[in-house]
Amino acid sequence: MMMKYLKTCSFVFLLFVCSCASGPENPKRVDAWPEIYPDYIGVTIPATIAPLNFAFADDGVERVDVAVKGSKGGELHARGEVADFDIDDWHRLVEQNVGGRLSFTVCALRDGQWRQYKDFEVSVSEHGLDAWGLTYRRIAPGYEVFSKMGLYQRDLSTFDEYPIIENTQVPGMCVNCHSAHQTDPSRFVFHVRGDHGATMFQIDGQREWLKASNEQLGGSMVYPYWHPSGKYCAFSTNQTRQGFHVVPNERIEVFDLSSDVFVYDPATHEILKDSLLSTKDWSENSPVFSPDGRTLYYMTCRQQEYPMHYKDEQYNLCRIAFDPETGRYGQQVDTIFNAVAMGKSLTWPRPSYDGKYILFTLMDYGYFSIWHEESQQWMLDLRTGEARELAEINSPRADSYHNWTTNSRWIVFTSRRDDGLYSRLYLACIDDRGHFSKPFLLPQRYPKEYYSESVYSFNTPDFTKAKVDFDAYHAGHEIASDERVATKVRR
Repeated sequence: MMMKYLKTCSFVFLLFVCSCASGPENPKRVDAWPEIYPDYIGVTIPATIAPLNFAFADDGVERVDVAVKGSKGGELHARGEVADFDIDDWHRLVEQNVGGRLSFTVCALRDGQWRQYKDFEVSVSEHGLDAWGLTYRRIAPGYEVFSKMGLYQRDLSTFDEYPIIENTQVPGMCVNCHSAHQTDPSRFVFHVRGDHGATMFQIDGQREWLKASNEQLGGSMVYPYWHPSGKYCAFSTNQTRQGFHVVPNERIEVFDLSSDVFVYDPATHEILKDSLLSTKDWSENSPVFSPDGRTLYYMTCRQQEYPMHYKDEQYNLCRIAFDPETGRYGQQVDTIFNAVAMGKSLTWPRPSYDGKYILFTLMDYGYFSIWHEESQQWMLDLRTGEARELAEINSPRADSYHNWTTNSRWIVFTSRRDDGLYSRLYLACIDDRGHFSKPFLLPQRYPKEYYSESVYSFNTPDFTKAKVDFDAYHAGHEIASDERVATKVRR
């Protein structure tokens, strides 16, 4: 009896597999690509990315049938309300086709009729991600108040997301401005705003909570960026204010009453200041180190009368020498990209780890690009001094925060191209000529459902070499305790 039952089950299973593999019979051919969400047509992906699950943008589609074939062999099949690929089968197929292509044959059932669309291709890059996943902040795009928010991490090979710390740990807490040492979370820093404000350093599992504000700084330690040696971390100190627009396409403005740039030494708790980086009439902001650690890049803007002249707040990109052995700065500041001469403002400079490029965002004014619909990605070639708009990855809506993988082959950035309201994460690959592939939206298992129902924006993304090991439970108690380490200015 048992043997008969097993044979019957095996027969049913075989019929199921065969019917899925065969696909729809006699579908009507359509001379157009399928309108899918997300749009993965023609993108380039890394071999370790999670499955590119998708649905039809049109809600009238009842079922889909998708066959994927590799140019170097192997195939994969999915059938259902959405294209939901098995993770293990997906990775086997993609890894088999590194440096090759995947061809997607898509059929859709609508009003009782199957339709087959033009095949589309996805390229599998020979360049890996050199990262386990992503870290980012998720927050509702509110203005005066915020509800649940926090720092999160995502395994890029699966759909698994893990909280690093959430504001449920301490009521009223806001976390932002996180950074790891060249994507290595063994050295990790973030800033906490609110009644229990602090700057958290975690180095090799040991945490310290610095006083949120130093009287000699005139503000908090924000916008961190690690020195490549891991010995220092650069910050700016900002006195920010918010303003609200009354026109429909502009919502909120953030500007600095003052800001300066400095470098911090975690081993001695010393702040390394310099008069060239702490000027009265200029706002220095968002410092980053060069890959060799001997140059500090930052943006600077002439102080304006706020909020009256907020549209005159425009930033250039500058640099100053830095000596890692002594912790001393150079004697000269150079402007390396003059955005003000273009009638524009530059923000969020991020050098590639190979030293070839600096990626930045350009917009009309200010530096909170995530609120500026006109913000676009640009890139400066440090070998030639030439900069160009990255038209191949830009959109008509707020393309902003970005970071590189350590092999300088991939970037992640935020964009509101989807609906104009929520910033979401996109990835793109750069080739040997400095051109980027078509960006693709961070995959989710049920992407249409996930993104349509989510009320959170993603921002400040970065790659992470490994999963961030952080004890949020005890960290919450430490934040609430208000025990803080004092910093001092090196004389």
